[in-house]
This record gives sequence, structure tokens and C-alpha cells, in this order.
Amino acid sequence: MRFLFKTDYNQDIQLAKHGGHTFWYSLLGVLLVAAPWIIQEYWLAQLTFVLIYAIVGLGLMLLAGFTGLFSLGHAAFLGVGAYTQAIMVNAGVPFPIALACAGLLSAAVGMVVGLPALRVKGIYLGMATLSFGFIVEEGMARWESMTGGNSGLMVNHPSLFGWELDSSNEFYFLCLLVTVASTLAIVNLMRSSTGRAFVAIRDSEISAQSMGIHLARYKTMSFALSAALAGIGGALYAHKIQFLSPDQFSLLQSVDLLLMVVIGGLGSIHGAFLGAIFIIVMPQLIAIGKDFLPAVIGEAAGIKGVVYGMVLIAIVLFEPMGLYGRWLKIRTYFQLFPFYRKGMFKRQKSFQKSDRLK
Repeated sequence: MRFLFKTDYNQDIQLAKHGGHTFWYSLLGVLLVAAPWIIQEYWLAQLTFVLIYAIVGLGLMLLAGFTGLFSLGHAAFLGVGAYTQAIMVNAGVPFPIALACAGLLSAAVGMVVGLPALRVKGIYLGMATLSFGFIVEEGMARWESMTGGNSGLMVNHPSLFGWELDSSNEFYFLCLLVTVASTLAIVNLMRSSTGRAFVAIRDSEISAQSMGIHLARYKTMSFALSAALAGIGGALYAHKIQFLSPDQFSLLQSVDLLLMVVIGGLGSIHGAFLGAIFIIVMPQLIAIGKDFLPAVIGEAAGIKGVVYGMVLIAIVLFEPMGLYGRWLKIRTYFQLFPFYRKGMFKRQKSFQKSDRLK
């Protein structure tokens, strides 16, 4: 199976780099298609949430991992997409049109939010996006005629060309199709000149500008594309949980999304999926682990935050490339075995560049 794309240099680029990638990705695809008949319905629901969060993670990875822009209000885009989808579907708009509108409206909002990125960066950009998240959350709570306010909003089942997707298996395949399409879109985007411009901005804005890259245009574009993917993920999220309330898109949700891409591995598409798996699986593991802990610890409030904090500290200190970086080292170990030597992947000391030199 070979997927070929033409570049400006008339060279063929394979989507799968070699036969091993083709085999393993094909096997993964077969397992995902067969999942509804292999696993129980509960785990199928969790796998559906992994696909939804992976779509949102791809958008945030594009913004934070590839463009280097910091966002603490990404749950707002998730909420805009979710409420747009819910309102339009409840009004009788076909699912494909509602999904497209959810992505486009989120992209438009992302362009507006991206304007502060033209003048501020780092923690100051994070504060600006955080403020936007608070504004959107408050707007969802106050606009009761459209969103239902704090009372919430019920969401109808999606309908595709007259076919109502009211079963978990049907909705899973819908999420799988959207996830595959989103992944292929991001893979091809990062191979284009636009994707290379995003990476150049992340590495050095001064160098990117000296090469003729329009910083304002590409930063705004990155925010818009990232918000569009978050909106699409939010639309699927609305149908999955079938009930929306403003507190589902709070600061904690934004922190979870940012934590997802950091733990998964910034700057890698695989990291978005690994981070989504972590976000969904870790609460299950914590719930199971509570049974083996003393009652004083197991029943204590905030144990989830403690575990997440410990994992994040461990990732920052020992594996800055996240779970995907750890997997690359494990894979390389077996590739080089028995010639692997201790300390081969020892981190080199580096000095942080000042903002003046970026």
C-alpha cells in the first residue's frame, strides 16, 4: 500500500516511509475497524473518546508543538464547536453541514484570538488565551436562549443522509472516519510550505521573518486551523455525551488538553494520539489503583491532580519529548541491540535562549 504525493520538486513522497510502517499501520487500521466486534461496549466508548480527543490534540499540536504558540484557552474552541453543532442539529440542519459550520465558526473565533499572538508570546499569550476562555465560558452560561445556560442543552443523535446514527458502533465509525481524515490533512499540511513555515516560526521568529515568512499571516492561520480541529472535535464530543453545560469547557479542560500534548510529545503527530490515550486511560487506572491504597489516601480528594502533576514533572525532567520520545528510544534500543551502549541517549546540557534572540 503506497500513498504518493507530488511535490514542487517532482519527487514522490510516500505516506508510509517503508514496508514496516505500511504493515503496522495496516494492522492498526484492521484492529480499529474490527474493534466493535472485539471489545466490550464500555471500552468501545472509551476508544471513541480517544479518537475525539486525538482530533482536538492534533489541532493543539499544530499550534503548540509545530508553531510554538502557547494556549490556555483551547477548551473555548471545543465549546464553540460543541454548542454550534448541538444548536444546528437540534434545529434540523443535516450533520455534515452542522459539522462544517462548527469547524468554520471555531476557525473564525480562532483568528480573532490569534490577534494577540501578533504582539505577545510565551506566558503573556497564555494569559490572553486564558482570558478568552473565561469570556467564552461566561458567555455560554449567560446566553440562555441559545445554550440553555447552566441548565444545559440536550443534543440529538447525528443524522447522515437520512440515516440516524443512534448506535455506539455507528458513531464510532463516524469518529474513526473523521479522525483519519484529520490526521491525513495534518500530515500533508506539515509536508507543505505552510507546515515548514510553522516550524520555522517555532524555531526562530527572526530567522523565519528573514526568510520572507509573514509572521502575522502564519500565526493567525495556525490559530484558525487549530481552532477548526478543536471545533470539529467538540462537535463529535457533543453527540457522544448528548448533553452540554458550560462547566464542561472550563480552565481545567484547557489544562487537560495542554497536558495531553505535552505528555504525548510536543512536535509529533503520534504524540497527539498517545496523549489522548493517556487522558482517557489514566483516570481508569487511578480508579483501579485506589482499591489497593490505604483508605486515607485512596479516598482523599484531588488524588487525580496529584498523579497528573507527578507524571508531568517526570516527563519534563526525564523525557521532554513525551511518551513518543520514550517510544523512539525503546525502538532504537532494539534496532541497535546488541550494540546499544549505556548513556547513548543521555541528555545534553543546554542553555535557554532569551526572547531577544528568538
